[in-house]
Amino acid sequence: MNEALLTQACSAFEAVQRILIVSHIRPDGDAIGSLFGLGLALQNAGKDVQMVLADGLPASFRFLEGAKQVRTSPQGPFDLSVVVDCSDMERIGNAANGVFINGVAPDINIDHHITNLNFARLNLVDTEATATAEVLAELLPACGLSISPGTASALLTGIVTDTLGFRTENVRPETLCIAAKLMEAGANLHKIYRHSLINRSFKATRYWGAGLSNLERDGQMVWATLKLTDRQAVSYPGRDDADLINVISEINEGEISLIFVEQTGGRVKVSWRSQPGYDVSQIALCFGGGGHKAAAGAEISGSLDEVKQSVLQATRALLNSR
Repeated sequence: MNEALLTQACSAFEAVQRILIVSHIRPDGDAIGSLFGLGLALQNAGKDVQMVLADGLPASFRFLEGAKQVRTSPQGPFDLSVVVDCSDMERIGNAANGVFINGVAPDINIDHHITNLNFARLNLVDTEATATAEVLAELLPACGLSISPGTASALLTGIVTDTLGFRTENVRPETLCIAAKLMEAGANLHKIYRHSLINRSFKATRYWGAGLSNLERDGQMVWATLKLTDRQAVSYPGRDDADLINVISEINEGEISLIFVEQTGGRVKVSWRSQPGYDVSQIALCFGGGGHKAAAGAEISGSLDEVKQSVLQATRALLNSR
């Protein structure tokens, strides 16, 4: 990480009192772990912090300290604004209404996505890190902020979920060393793994059934579709795929796996997963999204059929380019 930027960020945290931290819509474990990890560390240093997620907190992460503090909109004013685990401003949704207005950028952007647009005044983006939580695990001590058991649990949750339990290709020895230090600081790996990766609600499991029942394949490309009616039929409360994409990505015949999740307002959430050798972040970027080489996403305007046709065509072209 750039030392000059790190010094500026640490100075900014020290100089202010009221801090806003936001992360992205449909928050995953890294968004939540990064939000809580930074927020709790700053609170322990005596700062007044608001932690905001436009879509609220998924039930599977309510075991983390800080869960009861999550707001869906901020109430300012603030001395400092921080965005975590977002590659661009659109990803935060309405989480900062009334704060980032008239073209004013957030103060600090902390992330690890290769497609990050460096949209803040200070951009702490480490694309080699497995998770934004991993970036923060090194940033906090550098800023003199202590890592309590609650902070450690949040950060380890971010790392565990973004690496699918240390199974992704970008896991390095340093990642495991950081995880070990977080465990020494009080994080319970077994509890985190069980809550964030293994446990599923009855509704989420039925939702999976809807997606798996229409699984399709074309050569080395495998995909599933979740319609609004599927979500309504099982009363699934989220707007995501309940992590079904990670199941589909384990299919042997799929070099690239996708899931299409129909949203309200004529939009479709698309997620890609790929085997080594394919960079799906570039496809996502073409559709206004972003992510990593092996895992990316985008929310695209259009009907479900239109979006599927254009996305599958672009993905097929990537496969055929090899």
